[in-house]
Amino acid sequence: MYRYFLFFQYKGSKYHGWQVQPNAHSVQAEMEAAIQIVFQKDIPLVAAGRTDTGVHAKQMVAHFELDEIIVTKDFIFHLNNILPSDISIDGLSVVKPDFHARFDAISRTYEYHIAPKKHPFLEGLFYRVSFDLDFEKMNLAAKDLLGKNDFSCFSKSKTQTYTNDCEILKAEWYQKGDLWVFEVKANRFLRNMVRAMVGTLIEIGQGKRPADSMKDVIASKNRSVAGVSVPAEGLFLTQIEYPEEGFLVT
Repeated sequence: MYRYFLFFQYKGSKYHGWQVQPNAHSVQAEMEAAIQIVFQKDIPLVAAGRTDTGVHAKQMVAHFELDEIIVTKDFIFHLNNILPSDISIDGLSVVKPDFHARFDAISRTYEYHIAPKKHPFLEGLFYRVSFDLDFEKMNLAAKDLLGKNDFSCFSKSKTQTYTNDCEILKAEWYQKGDLWVFEVKANRFLRNMVRAMVGTLIEIGQGKRPADSMKDVIASKNRSVAGVSVPAEGLFLTQIEYPEEGFLVT
């Protein structure tokens, strides 16, 4: 039996997130249906995580097992021909039998995109903000996110996690053309965490909160103390890192 890591990306606008769920259109369901056509049998996918409704992924990883060697180029070609245009397969790797797409990830990186005006060709891929923001203050506040903390204040309530501790390795705003991008990297994320962080930072940028208030928000461990969650359409999962020793050369 061989275990494979599948690398892919998708535009999440038409999907109720990654995970299969009753009476809802999901990325996982589309991909498992396509793989079933290729191999003529059901092959479940185990992803690196779940994205919520409307969230996009520039890089997502899932593993699956098969009792045969796959010709990578042919498999990617056939799968991409079957899948809809908003899902794309980018790569396939053989990994160690116990290498896990979710639990062996070292870090994940997200981006959140905002813009001050309409962009017809980016519709559904950013959050339009019609008010002025002080990005210098927002970046000062973002520095207080760095390090290991209990981030319960940014977590969706009633989630089943063994801990709300995360270590944030990078958190900063930068301009990319007409867009402002918040990039955040951590060893793990809680549900709704990035969108709640961005909502809090935007309130700081509006002057609704002082720039030095982020430490108090984190210390509160209370979701009601943080800002509102921004819309899903601006959020992208952009990178997942793994230890090199998990990948096998074939």
